[in-house]
Amino acid sequence: MGFLANSSILSEFQGFLRSRKLVPEKNIPYFACWVSKYITYCNKTNQLDKSKPVHEFVDSLQKTHKIPDWQIHQAKQAIQVYLVNFKGKTISDALTLSDKDIPKLSDVSRIIEEMKRSIRLKHYSLSTERNYLEWAKRFFGYVHEIRGAETGFTADDIKQFLSHLAIKRRVSASTQNQAFNALLFLFRDVLRQDVGNLGDTVRAKRGTRLPVVLSIDEVKALFANMSGTNLLIAQVLYGSGLRLMELARMRVKDVDFDMNVITVRSGKGDKDRTTVLPESVRGRLRNHLERV
Repeated sequence: MGFLANSSILSEFQGFLRSRKLVPEKNIPYFACWVSKYITYCNKTNQLDKSKPVHEFVDSLQKTHKIPDWQIHQAKQAIQVYLVNFKGKTISDALTLSDKDIPKLSDVSRIIEEMKRSIRLKHYSLSTERNYLEWAKRFFGYVHEIRGAETGFTADDIKQFLSHLAIKRRVSASTQNQAFNALLFLFRDVLRQDVGNLGDTVRAKRGTRLPVVLSIDEVKALFANMSGTNLLIAQVLYGSGLRLMELARMRVKDVDFDMNVITVRSGKGDKDRTTVLPESVRGRLRNHLERV
């Protein structure tokens, strides 16, 4: 690949990062720099079109340059984003250390580690990561119990496990769906196996539920038995419609007292949005910020 072609790709890559907001703006030039070094290395070793494992390039950096660990981590992340998000390679192409190190189905700890890195590469939330890893571990435990650890895992095992959750464990439909999504990610993005048709899986029934909503008098009675910071927290949640984690992550810059607006950053679905700052707590919230 010539210099001009290389420059064109890096320019497109930077534009891609900027449009998708995959990394902070200040990191985009550094990501492009690492990718440029990676492409140059692959060209020299004739491995550009062979999904050369990241670790071999990183090893070359460590041998020829004494760079700190944080730069090694940044180089790995930059190349993984380039291969997976920009070039459309599979997660395994970007993360596998070598052919002999491809995770075996009997190597649970290795698969879990690959799954964790795959989830983080896709920028899923921490709660999603925890849930997906927990369901993967439960799935491995189930198959180990019925067949042993040395056998492979197939789509039929997914069906049996999901049916087991519905029939034996009697989980809710939402819980079973969460397990389904976790195992789908495990097989497609980590193990690179086709799960086939899962249409005949026994599904948990989703019952009809009506929401439980407190009346205005009940809310007033609740607030009357609270005080201090706890009362302020409850009133902001009630008046703004924030989720608990969104409130916990709220920063000073997210509160606009002039416009009576709260900005929620990286909310559900990793999306930003704005919501109302209740006039009734505006003064108390300002005093709280000045105090802390």
